Amino acid sequence: MSISVSDLVTVRSRHPEAIAEAAARRVRRPLIGDSGRLMIVAADHPARGSLAVGGHKLAMANRVDLLERLCMALSRPGVDGVLATADILEDLLLLGALDGKVVMGSMNRGGLAGASFELDDRFTGHRPQDIERLRFDAGKLLLRIDYEDAGSLTTMVTTARAIDDMAERRLPVFVEPFISRRTGGKVVNDLSAEAVTKSIAIASGLAGTSAYTWLKVPVTEDADEMAAVMETSTLPAVLLGGDVGKSPQDQEEAYEKWRKALGLPTVQGLVVGRSLLYPAEGSVETAVDTAVGLL
Repeated sequence: MSISVSDLVTVRSRHPEAIAEAAARRVRRPLIGDSGRLMIVAADHPARGSLAVGGHKLAMANRVDLLERLCMALSRPGVDGVLATADILEDLLLLGALDGKVVMGSMNRGGLAGASFELDDRFTGHRPQDIERLRFDAGKLLLRIDYEDAGSLTTMVTTARAIDDMAERRLPVFVEPFISRRTGGKVVNDLSAEAVTKSIAIASGLAGTSAYTWLKVPVTEDADEMAAVMETSTLPAVLLGGDVGKSPQDQEEAYEKWRKALGLPTVQGLVVGRSLLYPAEGSVETAVDTAVGLL
């Protein structure tokens, strides 16, 4: 798909109402389709200032390139939908790329990568009322907990209330929990089995109901430990992709980890971004098709 910046800018500047009109006429579908599995492409990284892929610091900064990659991924068989912030989802709406797709709005983007306030992760993206108004299908939020950073408590409280607000609207919300710590000034997520287990237990108990809560979880460092880790909760879960490394071998190892974890009872699918949109080797089509094949 060839995307024209001038066309998008013309619509945005002269007919901003076109976004709401496109959202109103979008053809919707159930969250879980005929396959019984969920394959979502994620592109909410830029709004947190996370633009790097592998060794390229600004890989995701070219919006047209990103949109072209997203449109390609969404066109592949077995891809159910997309997770992104308002600006990206609205571009995709104007491009007509979201009909019959699951659309997930990214909710808290205030914890900017590298900021002193990174763990006080405010809800600066989609609100529950926005997701409802735009007829989107679900929301996603990130919950990083550092036992040494009081900002994590603020994030926990606002996360719980956001889950309540989504549940009142009967909208699914995907909670991505981590136990995190600062190492050399950088926030690092602990992917040990114990840490992922704790994060799942904490996230599962948030808010006044868990009826509409899904978990978005990483694969542990040792993929063989995922079976015990996922016994921590009965909530449905999807696996996140994360940064799978810079080499084709790293990518293959990530695929193998996903394949093992996808056989577990609570794991319902994948939500993967950079590793499919900017694969270490090969095309977007090949990377996406490989991931779909794992399901």
